[in-house]
Amino acid sequence: MKALSVPNTVELPSSWSQVQQIALLQGEILVETRSHSAWGGAVTAAMYLPLKRSQVWQQITDYPRWVQYFPDVIKSEVLQRGETKRLYQVAKKAFFLFTAQVEVYLNVIEVLQRRIQFRLEQGTFHDFTAELQLEDCESGTVLTYAVQATPNIPIPAMFIQQAMHLELPENMRQMRRIICGR
Repeated sequence: MKALSVPNTVELPSSWSQVQQIALLQGEILVETRSHSAWGGAVTAAMYLPLKRSQVWQQITDYPRWVQYFPDVIKSEVLQRGETKRLYQVAKKAFFLFTAQVEVYLNVIEVLQRRIQFRLEQGTFHDFTAELQLEDCESGTVLTYAVQATPNIPIPAMFIQQAMHLELPENMRQMRRIICGR
């Protein structure tokens, strides 16, 4: 059996060990959570997809399809196309005794088959930025998703970080199932 290796071109957090990087190639979702603000959180997650980067790119830039990737996203609509796209998304999340709905208008900048940057224009967050990166790895692609956000409602950062740490890997698994057709 051929030994798995992670090429230097994949930008993974330096805190991830070689063992974690091999686990990534074997299907694990790697997650690193960190603080962002008193009421926000930040997370980076990475997964390996056994598809060429061009195939992954074609699917992740189909923004209306994001409702399939992320179960809490109930609407994802492209409002403007061009060099900078404008995207409108709505998500609904149930917490213990209440349900919260958030909406964002995002400016989206794409670097063809490499990177997608999402910047908050307006919405129900104090701040929100996200970035998807695609890198060739072995015979497939590593997709890295980094997000940092501070909601307008005051929820302690540790709860935000915990939710991100628990939910993002499952969302990434769902994304992989849809993208890979499994």
